[in-house]
Amino acid sequence: MVPESVGPARVVSSETESLIVVDAQDNELGVLSKGECHDGQGILHRAFSLFLFDRQGRLLVQQRAAEKRLWPLYWANSCCSHPRAGETMAEATERRMIEELGVRAPLHFVYKFRYQESYENLGAEHELCWVYVGRAEPFQLQPNPAELADWRYLSAPEVDALMADPAAAVAPWFRMEWRTLNERYREVVQDALA
Repeated sequence: MVPESVGPARVVSSETESLIVVDAQDNELGVLSKGECHDGQGILHRAFSLFLFDRQGRLLVQQRAAEKRLWPLYWANSCCSHPRAGETMAEATERRMIEELGVRAPLHFVYKFRYQESYENLGAEHELCWVYVGRAEPFQLQPNPAELADWRYLSAPEVDALMADPAAAVAPWFRMEWRTLNERYREVVQDALA
């Protein structure tokens, strides 16, 4: 069940868009299509992951659309994507929040990390991911149903319960990032949201 404040379904991403290929130190090496970056074991490329909270401290989580190639219908953090060739991270995060959630929000960079995870036999994530936190209130959202199957705001204990539920389909990067934010960057997040 998708909540009522849903924007129009718009296709905003494709396998042909050009992503930024990087090395382990996040130096740009060139561009490849999104499809090529996610084929096989994946090619390391730049990405971002946003954690948007409301004023009550609840985290916006989303269930990825069924049409997603990787991790369809899995629960993930508020918004994830990639800067396209020629885009700064600030441009990319603002574009994607609007495309996916219909919202603008000031963001605070927290950390970046490299990870690689395969999904069945359909491809893999291999990303140098920049992690941000910010605020977005429920009344502002206009989620794009082409990107999200469902969404909700969860308190920290509810997110922990989702992570602990063996039956819950939770995206691997969401698990990693939530754990790291809580174990290493709790004060940074609290300061950013103060």
